[in-house]
Amino acid sequence: MTSTTTAPATSGKSRRPSRSSSGSTLGRYILIRALLIIPTVFILVTLVFVLMRTTGDPITAALGGRLSADQLQERIQEAGFDRPVIVQYFEYIGQIFTGNFGTTLSDNRPVIEVLLTYGTATFELAFYALIVAFAIGIPFGLLAAYHRDKGQDASLRVFAILCYATPVFFSGLLLKLIFSVWLGWLPVAGRASTGATIEMETLPNKTGFYTIDAIMTGNPAVLGDVLAHAVLPAIALGLLTAGVFLRLVRTNVIGTLSTDYVDAARSRGVSEYRLVRKHAYRPALIPIITVMGLQIALLLGGAVLTETTFEWKGLGFQLTEYLQARDFVAVQGIVVLLAVLVAITNFIVDIIAALIDPRVRY
Repeated sequence: MTSTTTAPATSGKSRRPSRSSSGSTLGRYILIRALLIIPTVFILVTLVFVLMRTTGDPITAALGGRLSADQLQERIQEAGFDRPVIVQYFEYIGQIFTGNFGTTLSDNRPVIEVLLTYGTATFELAFYALIVAFAIGIPFGLLAAYHRDKGQDASLRVFAILCYATPVFFSGLLLKLIFSVWLGWLPVAGRASTGATIEMETLPNKTGFYTIDAIMTGNPAVLGDVLAHAVLPAIALGLLTAGVFLRLVRTNVIGTLSTDYVDAARSRGVSEYRLVRKHAYRPALIPIITVMGLQIALLLGGAVLTETTFEWKGLGFQLTEYLQARDFVAVQGIVVLLAVLVAITNFIVDIIAALIDPRVRY
């Protein structure tokens, strides 16, 4: 009697990656992206330092012509700007790691205080602008894809080109002329009226974010005043990014509509509107999330002109003031902070993209 042994059955199908494998891949991806922030910020800080020093020492740049030669030399020695540049560089790097960005030359304030005071305004403006960009770019992109190669599509593509080709200061001035001067619907400048600002300043634990502070006052009139002041700056800055989002959504929805699974749904009688809304919408958002980091950098760059146009007292407005005063210590601190924010934002966007689309991790 012979015994037979059966070999274990093997499947020709490839194994799917286990959850633990997927988790380790995501963890490795996050770690790598986090480590890349360090050299990125280091390079940006170095570039800013070198560019600021090409004009000489900050004391001479800011106070030259106002002080006598002896007084100027004394100030330079007190600040340590008479030492070799390489020594100043390593000292500056060490100060940044301790949170010390120096002291402004024009108004003698710690740079970190300037960043905390005006950074909230810039962040709030960028947040509003992103809302405008999403509210305009995504629906109009879907509409353009739905009416591909028709009159609506052509009009929306022209609108997108105008959005990101028009200088933000020009669109801001145009909006002020129409809605503030001609129609009188919205405030012409500032973050809030004088009365609303005074009421928010009396709060014991104010945050610097006017929307939050206005809610904390419990006065609907203050909140309405703050939101009214934010409308025009947010539209002027948000349109800059809305045009990019519109074209991205249109292109990717059209690409998704030509895939096999959409063709199969179309053959089953699913309407074109439902295909765009249900099947092509989500895949079209992935490229937007991927480029969001770059667009936020664009928003921060545009915030300089927007804040100047609308007298929105944020980092961009203060950066202009310090540039005019040739206060390069303050300029250096603001630019470094913006660079760090852009690097961190790109890191967060990369993680979100990896969570939505696992292919990004590999």
